This record gives sequence, C-alpha cells and structure tokens, in this order.
Amino acid sequence: MEKRTDFGSKIGAVLASAGSAVGLGNVWRFPTEVGNNGGAAFIFVYLLCIAVIGIPVMMSEFLIGRHTHTNTIHAFAKLAPGKWWRIEGIAGVFVAFMILSYYIVISGWTLFYLIQSVGGRLQADRDYSQVFTGFVSNPWMPILMGVIFMALTHVIIAKGVQSGIEKSSKLMMPLLLLIIGILVVCSFGMPGSREGLRFLLKPDFSKLTASVILSAVGQAFFSLSLAMGCLCTYASYFRQDTNLPKTAVGVSTIDTIVAILSGFIIFPAVFSVENVSVDAGPGLVFITLPSVFNIAFSHVPWLGYIFSGFFYLLLLLAALTSAMSLHESVTAYVLEAFHVSRKKAAIAVSVACMTLGVFCSLSFGVLGDVKLFGLNIFELFDFTASKIILPIGGIIICLFVGWYLDRKLVENELTNGGKLRFKLFRLYYFIIRYVAPLAIAAVFLRELLP
Repeated sequence: MEKRTDFGSKIGAVLASAGSAVGLGNVWRFPTEVGNNGGAAFIFVYLLCIAVIGIPVMMSEFLIGRHTHTNTIHAFAKLAPGKWWRIEGIAGVFVAFMILSYYIVISGWTLFYLIQSVGGRLQADRDYSQVFTGFVSNPWMPILMGVIFMALTHVIIAKGVQSGIEKSSKLMMPLLLLIIGILVVCSFGMPGSREGLRFLLKPDFSKLTASVILSAVGQAFFSLSLAMGCLCTYASYFRQDTNLPKTAVGVSTIDTIVAILSGFIIFPAVFSVENVSVDAGPGLVFITLPSVFNIAFSHVPWLGYIFSGFFYLLLLLAALTSAMSLHESVTAYVLEAFHVSRKKAAIAVSVACMTLGVFCSLSFGVLGDVKLFGLNIFELFDFTASKIILPIGGIIICLFVGWYLDRKLVENELTNGGKLRFKLFRLYYFIIRYVAPLAIAAVFLRELLP
C-alpha cells in the first residue's frame, strides 16, 4: 500500500474541502429551492441552518477524520472497535459510491451544454425542452459525456492527495469564484436585475411555513456534502495543527457564498423574461435558462454567448470538485482495505461507478420502463441516497460524536489538545447532541411521509 500523505498546506485543505461542499447543489438545487420557497425568507432561514446545524455537523466529521487519519469505514471501526457504529462508516462510503454513479450522469449533461454553448448552439431559437429530452433519451451521447467527465475525475484522483486533489482545488476553486464574480456583474446589467435582487434580498416572512423551514434545513445539510464520507476522508489528510472550527467556518462560508451568488446570477435573468416562473424546478438549468439567456441578451448576442458559456463552465467546475471528493471517499477505502496502489484503486472505483452510471443514464431512454416503487434507476439511486441514507447517516454522526465519543476526546480535537481556544464548545456540544439530530430527523420524516 502506498504511503499516506496529508494536504501540503492549510489553504489547500480549505479549498479542497470547500470544493467537496460546492457542487451542483449550490448552482442548481439552491436556486431551485429558493424559487420554490419564496426567495429571501428562505435564504434567511437557510443561513441560520448553516450556522446552527451545518457547521457543527461538519466539525464532527472533521474531528473523526483527523483523529483517526484513515478512511471513513476504518475511522469508525478505530474509534468504536467491535461496535455497530462501523455501519455508519460503511454507509458513508456506500452512499458516496451510489451518488457518484448518478452524479456522473448530471455532470455529463453540464459538459454537453458547455460544448453546445461554446459552439453557439444555445444561442439559436430552439425548443429547449425538446433539446433536453432528445439528449437525455439518446442511448449513447449522455454516456459519452459521462465517460469524459469520469475520466477527468479519475486522472485527478489517481495523481494523489497533494499532486491531484490539492493542486486541482487550488486551481479550480479560485477559477470558479472568478467566474461567479464575472457572471454576477453581467447579471446586474439585465433588465430584470432589480426585481431579481428584490426577490433575493427582501424577505417576506409571511411565506415562512413549517415546510419552508424544513426545506431550508435539508438544503443546508445536503449543500455541505455532510454524511457522505467525503469531509471525513478529506479531514484524514489534515495536519495536526489544522484549526477544525475555523476550517469548518471557512468551508461553509465559501459554500454559502457560491450558493447565494448563484441566485444573483440566475434570478435577474429569469425576471428579465416574461412568462418564466421562478419556481421552474430542476428543469431550470437545462430547459428554462438556455431560453432565458437567449432572450435576455438578444440585444447584445455576443454577451449572451459569453454568459452562457461561463455559466455552464461554472456548473462543470462545481460538479468536478464534488465528484473528486466522492471518488476519493471510496478510493481511500479500497486503497487501504485491499492494500493496492492508488492507481489500481482509482481504476476499480471509476469502472464500477461508470458501469452503474450507464444504467442510470439509460433510465431516461431505453431503460425508462424499468422501475421499482414507481422510480426509474436514476430516481431510485437519488431517492435512496438523498432521502434515506444521508439523513440517517447525519443523525448517526451526531449521536456518535455527542453521545458515544468521550467528551474530552471531542474537546481535545476541536482545541488541538488545548492549544486553541474554542469558546463555543458547550454550545457546539449541545447542538450536536440535541438540536442537529432532531432537526435532521424532522427533515427525514418530512421527506418520507406523504
């Protein structure tokens, strides 16, 4: 087995972890949730949930990973030998494997749309609903795009922690933030920018319902890539002098900024076009927005060409940084459990995930009639991972750190053996024992119950 290495710098650790959290959920799902739940009022609750629930749970994953310096499965086994807590580690690696398998499919879509945009085909007067449906139901093009995306992810993971993950994160995360900045500036010049900003910044608290609040809790949890084994795995590469609370706050801040700025990009464009709803749902990115960009920039076509190209490049970068962490979560286990080289472990994971990804992709076409519980293969993977395994995993992490681990061990990890001051430890401990597991349980029950 190859020698284990750590991140070479603190900024590398932060950017890699932020890359894990920043994904399609920020650029795609967050604006969708904002549109579906009333705008600024939802964002206000979301920010509270990030601070009160997201950051404490992230810190918990960090301390498990850094304390053990091993993959997620072995981490729980090391901290609780012979106990059933090991199941949580297994679930974390398994759900990362499952999510990556269908995440490849969506990421392949972003690659296709980037190519279409660069080629000028998204600036034409087309029926984008038919374009999307025709593409995803094609038996080979989405698979080809997925294979290319997986190849990019594989190359980075095969190079290792410092030469692959850290080096790529140092390049991609600043580039991602730069692109967001450019797009936000461009969006402020759109005719509907004022209405879009009002929707995002002026809260109407009369729209707050129990459903909206639970949606905010769920988005905060999933946006930070919690309970997927990714952050725990990345933390296992942290140096001992890493400030875990500070790193969690930094990662959460970057993740939240990306999510909110994505709203600043999308909603001014949406409000610039008549008869386009802010709650367009998941089809917003691939069906609604191409048409919106085309119409909003009809007076300056070359600007629309650049805007759409940068937007889908942003999506691709966000997808890639998250896919890296999902891949590494599984690769780290294969590498350490079976004592093989990193390259062999990465190949095994890439081939296995891509194989399942083929079936997920075909579920929109030739395998569309293959269903279980009324869900096609893609939908079944998504539902099982995001609605069942992830929330249960989040609850178990809270119970493990809050009730099973020795309080002194937890405090020592978060203060680096007393070298750092963490004045909010008592509040953190209360949240991780009571508030976070109850909030996640509420979201879990809401998603399952009719």
